[in-house]
Amino acid sequence: MDRTLRQLQEQAGATFEEDSTIPASFGNDSDAIAAATTRVVLCDRSHWGLLELTESDRTRFLHNQTTNDIQSLKPGQGCDTVIVTSTARTIDLATIYITQESILALVSPGQVPRLIEWFDGYLFPMDRVTLKDVSDKFAIFNLIGPGSDAILQQWGNGAIASQPNRSHQLVQLDDVEIRIAVGSGLALPGYTLIVPLDNAAKVWSKILEAEAMPLGDRAWEQLRIRQGRPKCDRELTDTYNPLEAGLWDYISFDKGCYIGQETIARLNTYKGVKQRLWGIRLSVPVAPETEITADGSKVGILTSVVETPEGTLGLGYVRAKAGGEGLTVKVGEAEGEIIAVPFLSHP
Repeated sequence: MDRTLRQLQEQAGATFEEDSTIPASFGNDSDAIAAATTRVVLCDRSHWGLLELTESDRTRFLHNQTTNDIQSLKPGQGCDTVIVTSTARTIDLATIYITQESILALVSPGQVPRLIEWFDGYLFPMDRVTLKDVSDKFAIFNLIGPGSDAILQQWGNGAIASQPNRSHQLVQLDDVEIRIAVGSGLALPGYTLIVPLDNAAKVWSKILEAEAMPLGDRAWEQLRIRQGRPKCDRELTDTYNPLEAGLWDYISFDKGCYIGQETIARLNTYKGVKQRLWGIRLSVPVAPETEITADGSKVGILTSVVETPEGTLGLGYVRAKAGGEGLTVKVGEAEGEIIAVPFLSHP
């Protein structure tokens, strides 16, 4: 953690939970959540992991290990892709950035050591691939909201706004070289900034000077559940596959063989998706892992829940045969309604 960055964040009102390296809140959660949809917010996601793959076989290797078409990408392009087991159970949702010299994979907090061990199990002695954890060398910031473009235009980097999602480029911000990528990590407009750690405080200050509102991790968790982004150890576990998790947009059905491909192809071909991840509007708060019932029968499980100014929202898996959007359910003692969330798709 950059101590200068932490001091700047504390001066802006940040509070930190024990053993956390990122702000839990800036004391403005409701205002920041509103600004994420109407203006622009700045969020520190430096606790997320950054995995670097180098050497000549890196693209082929990652292509064969994840669900999306990595080999079709050129330097400056990227995509989201799901890392799955051989039986197509979800491990993580990663964002991939292709550069001239390497592949950068932005992964969930705490997942890099697990993923290096997982990938290492599929490396053969002749494979020319090196895996390296570079999380401690960079800060990861998100600009989220429709005002993000205006900040990039102020910096003279507005041209990237017209590029497809996950496109990225190195830019010079004053005397600091940073990587800016299209996409906020949510189904909201914005950008991901990969910043050398020793210049993180300088870049953070410059973004706040451009009138972005800081947003803490508790508010980001609210946005995550509102948007429907699945989370490791909640919605992404060895109980579920990426089709059930609503991650269809991050799967290539034409790329050929990869780990878990046969199972995913079979589920798609034979309409074998038995449960789906949905948003749930709840009448009162209930704990994750509470059963979801309809007409007295269990139809699913609640995986995440958050209280918001508009009420309690959750995410949960619901049996496909029970229904989808608009279904009325019980979640413990709470009344619930299944709702669509923008990050997920259920073709």
